[in-house]
This record gives sequence, structure tokens and C-alpha cells, in this order.
Amino acid sequence: MWNKLILLNVVALTFNYIALAYEPSPLQDFCVADPNSSVKVNGVTCKNPMQVQAEDFFFSGLHLRGNTSNQLGSKVTPVFATQLPGLNTLGISMVRIDYAPWGLNPPHTHPRATEILTVLEGTLQVGFVTSNPDNRFITKVLQKGDVFVFPVGLVHFQRNVGNGNAVLLLLH
Repeated sequence: MWNKLILLNVVALTFNYIALAYEPSPLQDFCVADPNSSVKVNGVTCKNPMQVQAEDFFFSGLHLRGNTSNQLGSKVTPVFATQLPGLNTLGISMVRIDYAPWGLNPPHTHPRATEILTVLEGTLQVGFVTSNPDNRFITKVLQKGDVFVFPVGLVHFQRNVGNGNAVLLLLH
């Protein structure tokens, strides 16, 4: 009798863990954004996969310098699903940020995204504040070719500390 009860508990626990398992991957290979659709579900609907073309996965424009003649002295050129429909639902985006001398990308956060950047030109100071009780300020001055990562959800910034222009490429 006890053997059957133990076996029943083991089986029940096994199925309980299986029921809690899930796959975070998308259900389809891609969901190219269809901005022309009148149906809006969580943003935009998916384009018919049979109508998807290479152009849906292509963007040109990151080679162009952004206009930094503004109060912050910086210009963000985004590559989101709006600019590159093939990014829709993939959970990644990219930006180019141009900085005038002493330009700033002010403190901000991405609650659900880690951010990694590389300096293409110039000298940038980057930094973030930890969320532990110490609220530590972590900062570094980066040169061309250097890479830095901001952990998910932490307040962070970048600023040009050089006398020339600066450019970075960033993924999140």
C-alpha cells in the first residue's frame, strides 16, 4: 500500500514540474511587423510569411552622422521594429549615438533589457548605479574599440569627455 502511495506522489510531483515548464522562444521563426494592417494586437500584427522579403530584415542609415546641435549635444539613431520590421518580437534592438564635444545621453534605464555598447569614435565616460543598498556608482572612460555592458534595469548614462566628436553603437 505504501509503495503505491509513494509511486503516486512521485508521479504527481513529476507532472506538476512538467506543467510548470515553458518555452520562452517564439512560436514562429519571425514575425515581421506589418504597419499597414488595421488590426493591432500588442503593437502590430505579423506580415504574411509568404510575403516576407530580404528588405524586411535590412536597414541602411547607421553610417550617417546624427545632428548633435541640440541641448544635450547628442543624437540617437534607432533601429527598432519601426525602422527594421524584421526585428518585431525578436527582443533586440540597436542604436547609433552621436555626441558633440561634451555631449550627453542622460541617465535612464531599460527595465527589461541589458545593454552592450562599443565606441566607434572618440572618448566616452559611461557609468551606472547599482541597486543594492550601497547604490555604488560604477564608471569607466572608454576609447575607440572598447566595449561596456550595463546590467538589466540599472540607471546608466554616457557622455563625451573629449574635445572631438564621439560615436557609439549599442545593442539592447
